[in-house]
Amino acid sequence: MGERQRYIDVAERRARLALRHRLAPEARAATPEAVADALVALHGTDPAAVYLAVGARLADVSATVPETDRALYTDRSLVRMHGMRHTVFVFPTESTAVVHASTGLAVAARERASLVKDMAKAGAPDAVWLKEVEESALAALARLGQATAAELAREEPRLREQFVYAAGKSYEGVHTVVTRLLRVLGVEGKVVRGRPLGSWTSSQFRWALAPRHPELPPEQAQSELLRRWLTVCGPATEADLKWWTGWRVTDVRRALTAIGARTVTLDEGPGHVVDGDVDPAPAPEGPWAALLPALDPTAMGWQGRDWYLAPGLRPALFDYSGNVGPTVWWDGRVVGGWAQRADGEIVWRALEEGLGREAEAAIEAEAERLGSWLGAARVTPRFRTPLEKELAR
Repeated sequence: MGERQRYIDVAERRARLALRHRLAPEARAATPEAVADALVALHGTDPAAVYLAVGARLADVSATVPETDRALYTDRSLVRMHGMRHTVFVFPTESTAVVHASTGLAVAARERASLVKDMAKAGAPDAVWLKEVEESALAALARLGQATAAELAREEPRLREQFVYAAGKSYEGVHTVVTRLLRVLGVEGKVVRGRPLGSWTSSQFRWALAPRHPELPPEQAQSELLRRWLTVCGPATEADLKWWTGWRVTDVRRALTAIGARTVTLDEGPGHVVDGDVDPAPAPEGPWAALLPALDPTAMGWQGRDWYLAPGLRPALFDYSGNVGPTVWWDGRVVGGWAQRADGEIVWRALEEGLGREAEAAIEAEAERLGSWLGAARVTPRFRTPLEKELAR
C-alpha cells in the first residue's frame, strides 16, 4: 500500500497563514523587504496597497512610508514590475530574473506581436521602425535615470506617433506609441515603474531601466517561483497554483514534479506542500486581528477561498471583476471590511455576528494602529467594492 496522505484541516491552514504571512503580532517583520520576501510578491496595481500591505505586517508601523520609499526608490531592493497573470507586483529585486523567465516571456511575446499587428492594421510604421524608436527611448531613459512618458517623448519625438486601434469597432480608439511601447517594454523586463509623481498614494509613475538580471531557463524559473510560493502559501490545490501563476496546468504539474512537492489532503481534495513541510505546523500565540488593504496578497492568494472567506461575504467585499477590497480579519478568517472616511477616520464593519468583545477590541486596536501611521494621508482603493463605498460615506 502507498503512503497515506496527511490531512491538513482549516485550523492548521489558518495557523500557517498567520505566521508565514507575518500577520500574527509575534510574526511581524522588521523591514518592507522582509514582508515582500515572506509573501513572494505584493500586489502593485494600486500603489497605496503596497504600503498598506507592508504596514499591516511591520513591527514598527511608524516606519511604513519612509522604509518602503527607501526600499523602492533609494536602495531599489524592491522593484515594481509585471508578473503573474499580467499583473503589476512589487518583488524583491533578486526575484526579478525568476519572475521574468517564469511568467513574463510568454506574455511579452504576445504583447509585442499585438502592438506590431495593431500598428500594421492602422497603416502605422512597421516593426523595424518600432525597434529603432525603442532603442532610442531606452538610451534616453539611461541618460535621464527616470522619466515620465511625456519626458521620454520630448527626448524621442517619434514616441508621440498615434494610430487608430480597432477602426470601425464600437471600441475604436486612438493609441499613442509611447503608451503601448512602455507596456511592452515592461512585460519584457526592460523597464520598471520608478518614483511616482507626488506622494506614495499617487498612481502616476516615472519609468526607469529594469535592474540587470541573469536570463534563466523558463522551466527552471517556474520551478523556483512555484517552490517559493508554495513555501509561503502551501498547502494549495492545483487550481490555486494555476490561478496564481497564470500558467498552463501542464506547466504547474511539471514544476510540482521538479521540486518534489508532497501531496496532502484538504477539505476540497488533494493539495500540495513543498518537500519537508508535511508535518504539523506551529500555531500563533493567540487570536489575532488585521486590517488588510484592497488587493492584499493574502486575501488574493488562493483561488479557493472558502477556508478563510465565507462565500456569503463576497458580494460586499469584491468588485464586479473579482478584486478584493479592504478586509477585516480575525484569527485567520475574513470577518468584515473597512474604509477610510474623508476626515481620515478608519471605520470597519463586521459581516459575521457574535464576534465577541475580544475580537472587537483587537480589531479596533488595529484600526487605531492603521490610523496612527496614515495621519493626514487619504487612501481610496483603485477598485472600489460595495462595503468600502458604503463605509467611506
